[in-house]
Order: sequence, then C-alpha cells, then structure tokens
Amino acid sequence: MPFRDLQCALYNGHPVLGTQKTYQWVPFYGAPNQCDLNCLAVGHDFYHSFGRVLDGTPCSPGAQGLCVAGRCLSAGCDGLLGSDAREDRCGRCGGANDSCLFVQRVFRDAGAFAGYWNVTLIPEGARHIRAAHRSRNHLALMGGDGRYVLNGNWVVSPAGTYEAAGTRVVYTRATGPEETLRAAGPTSEDLLLQVLLQEPNPGIEFEFWLPRERYGPFQAQAQVLGWSPRQPQPREVEPQPLESPTVIPPRTPIPTPEPCPPCPDTRGRAHRLLHYCGSDFVGAWLGPRLCPAGLSMVPPTVFRARVLGRIRQAQETRYEVRVQLIYKNRSPLRALEYVWAPSHCPCPPLALHRDYLLAARRLISPDGTQDRLLLPHAGYARLWSPAEDSRVRLAARHCPL
Repeated sequence: MPFRDLQCALYNGHPVLGTQKTYQWVPFYGAPNQCDLNCLAVGHDFYHSFGRVLDGTPCSPGAQGLCVAGRCLSAGCDGLLGSDAREDRCGRCGGANDSCLFVQRVFRDAGAFAGYWNVTLIPEGARHIRAAHRSRNHLALMGGDGRYVLNGNWVVSPAGTYEAAGTRVVYTRATGPEETLRAAGPTSEDLLLQVLLQEPNPGIEFEFWLPRERYGPFQAQAQVLGWSPRQPQPREVEPQPLESPTVIPPRTPIPTPEPCPPCPDTRGRAHRLLHYCGSDFVGAWLGPRLCPAGLSMVPPTVFRARVLGRIRQAQETRYEVRVQLIYKNRSPLRALEYVWAPSHCPCPPLALHRDYLLAARRLISPDGTQDRLLLPHAGYARLWSPAEDSRVRLAARHCPL
C-alpha cells in the first residue's frame, strides 16, 4: 500500500469531526498543501485534513519530491533534499554542458532504391538522442550485435518502448506520416540508425550529445565507413548557433602495390555451385600453416556486402565489408565484418565502395580465440547485379540437402 494511503487508512472506523459516525478514508490530492494528510471520505463529497503527513511521504503520485516538516522538497542530483543541482546534457551534476558536444544534422540522401540505408552511427556514450521525419519511410535501429531493435527485416514494429544499448528507446508513430525516436542514454554500445526507404527521403533530423573524448573516434569511424564527409557538426552548448561545417580532409590514398599476376577465370555455373553448395574449397588452399589441427570449418556463408576498406598485412589481405543481404548462413554475421584473403594479390580483387556477392567460410578455433571469414584464392566474389542475384538464388535449388 502506498505510504499516504496507509496513513489515511489508520483513521478507518474511528469517529472524527466530533460525531460517532465513522468513514473509510483514501488520499485526496486536490487540497492546496500537498504535504498535509488530506483524506477523502469514501462515498461522500468531502475530505478532511488530519495534519501533516509523515516525513518521507511522496508529495504526489509519481513525483520525485518528498514531504519533510510539511514542505515538499526535491532531491538534487547531489543527493541533497532541497538542492537545485541538476544534471546537464552531458550527465554531469551541476555541469554547464561543456564536457560534451551537441551533434545535429539532417540526413537528406535520397537513396537509389527501396530498402535500408544508413543514416548515422550513434556512438557509445550518446545522450538525449532524438530522430524524426515526416514520410512513409520508417526509421530502423540496429544494435552492436547486428540485430535490429525495431523495424528490421522489412517488418514494421509497433510504437512503444524498446530496450537497447542500456537505455530505453521510445518509438512513436503519429496518425500522420511522422515518426520519432527518443532515448535518454547514455548508450552502452554503438547503435546504427537506418531508414527503410519506400519513397524519396524528405529529410531525417537527428541529434544527440556526445562526450568530447568520443567525438574524434566517432568522426574517424564514420569516415572509415565510407559515409559522406558532411558529418554532424558539434556545438558547445545548446543556446549557441551551429558552427559552420568543418571540412574533413580527404582520405590518404592507399599506396599502389606492385603489379599482380592475372587472376584465373572463375566464371561459370559449375564454379558458382562449387562454392555456394559447400565443397571443401577452403581446405584446398589453407594448408597446414593456416588450418592447424583443432580448428573447425563452418559451412559456407553467401552474402552481399559493400567493401569499405582494404589493408594488406604480410601475405594476407583484409577487407572490411558492410553486410547488406545474406543468402546462406550457418554462423552469425555482424553488420560490419572482416573478410580475409590469403594473398598480397588476392584473386579476384575487390574494389573499394563496390557491392559484391561473396562465398566465404568461417574458421573457428575451439577456444574461440581465432574466428575469421575466409575468402579462397579464385573463389566466388562477383560484382552484385540483378542478374547475378538471380543466378545465386538459382544455385540454391541445385545444392544437395
């Protein structure tokens, strides 16, 4: 029973008001002083004040304030009753919004086709997150594990509150074509905000507050992902106008490697079936050096991905890719993955910022310390096109069960 209800109930069945008549009492919140014990007689249209409530009684239902000596006092963020100390937008008690930056932007990219498009990365530590738009498109939110929090996999989620990255995300959809996402934060991991385009994008407004020390890595990560250099611009405190956009310097070009020999021809239906259907094509080139005893091979994974980056390390090439569509999968894939090729001159080579259909295998050690997506030499890596998409889907029908 709520504390105030309990105090009113102490007078149930006891005569009051100078008569022998008794009443049942419940709290009444319409009286001027909310720290008086004002109780309503059940079934009657009057209330009676029994003096002050006991110290520690909430001033009103759901309020943060407590009654002390007949006064309603709120606790500040410093834990003191009656204190006016409040958290600033950066989460600092009594701060002045000077330990974080306000990121704000309107995403206007139209998108070349219907489907999911990245809007922004919401980094770990973000607070007071808001995104809104007015269209028939739908905002989608993906967690750090690559799973959608809402509106994923072409399914529109109901409006409501969702748990994600250590905070609550409030998703609202008005009767008109309007959607909003709000979260107080701070987030405990990165989130990826996307939009499911069904019509031209009129603009998606988003904003959040980010600790100063996290803003540089956020900019760098967004640049590595190959997104537009028109990144959100910070501002010092909320009342100040937005600063003029800063120009991010162009990426340092990757040095051109020594000429590589021509790659073997890997076209044809037989080649596609070989890699899609799960032969031992990985073992043919891994050899004992890269595939020692104790390591297990997961059946092939076939997916569509965009190449975001490429690094040559010793005699290997590591591609950073963004997974866009999965055709065949026996092991979980994250939104961002690394794909390794066993050569300084991989065949076929993958060009930056292009979409490919890839058939790779995951190499996993029993203790989980080694986990790689492997793309074989002369393996299946074809530029994505509607025709190639159809061929891959057709290959699935010819694979043995």
